[in-house]
Amino acid sequence: MSEVPALSIQNLSKIYGNGFSALKDVSLTVPQGGFFALLGPNGAGKSTMIGIISSLFKPTAGSVHIFGTDLLAEPSKAKQFLGVVPQEFNFNQFEKVEDILITQAGYFGIAAKESKPRAEKLLKALGLWDKRDNKARELSGGMKRRLMIARALIHKPKLLILDEPTAGVDIELRRSMWEFMQQINVEENTTIILTTHYLEEAEQLCKRIAILDHGEIRINTEMKDLLAQLSVETFVFDLAKPLTQQITLTGVTDTLQPDDLTLEVTLTEGESLNGVFEQLSKQGVLVASMRNKANRLEELFMRLVDKSLHEPLAS
Repeated sequence: MSEVPALSIQNLSKIYGNGFSALKDVSLTVPQGGFFALLGPNGAGKSTMIGIISSLFKPTAGSVHIFGTDLLAEPSKAKQFLGVVPQEFNFNQFEKVEDILITQAGYFGIAAKESKPRAEKLLKALGLWDKRDNKARELSGGMKRRLMIARALIHKPKLLILDEPTAGVDIELRRSMWEFMQQINVEENTTIILTTHYLEEAEQLCKRIAILDHGEIRINTEMKDLLAQLSVETFVFDLAKPLTQQITLTGVTDTLQPDDLTLEVTLTEGESLNGVFEQLSKQGVLVASMRNKANRLEELFMRLVDKSLHEPLAS
């Protein structure tokens, strides 16, 4: 018998008062455990979907179940399973950091004697313990983002939605945040839904991906299956010494030489990367290192949006 999904959305629609249809008969199932990527361009309907799951908006039609509990019929019970980190900071800027977590726990019926040790554990894990007595407005942007995560986790939700959690956060802090998220995913089996514009994060972290655009789910598949459909890749060759002659390559889609120490080669599926190395070697070109020019998921995403999703990529 299969386990209950972490999130089940069936035939969800949302039409605003001005007639705008933000979601159009959307169905989506997120299995328990792991990371799930929900991507889409601005205006795709992601914020509306998260708003409905968070009970900020009521759907025009359809249903939402969180770990089998009907959100519309039993909202209080369903929200016990859910933690949400929205894009905008929405805590009391004049409240102390530790108090923000304890107040949030109180909304879920958690007494202070239980919430205080939980708050301490979360604040220490997220590097905020030394700031526990500071007012929230005194924190840096990155610290405020971590405080939002701690607040969302204070009641130990089984499903965590992260809406652009690393927007405006530096690379080092992003890395530490994801290490923490991977830790709670493994140790507490927390299912994590991620929306992000840093598509490399989605590729590295998420096993499954859904792409939403114009209020409809266009892609819902395994990450590896989606990436396997990318037929064109550009490789950047960093050369050991400057080029002194014109390079000629056959059996490739395109070549570009940005400078004397760099060569970009675009290959279509079926064209040989080994063949490129052989030709360069015969022409006396030494390669120091090689890398992909662009994140593969980003290439797919841009192609999907640019072609208005008329080209089928996955089912």
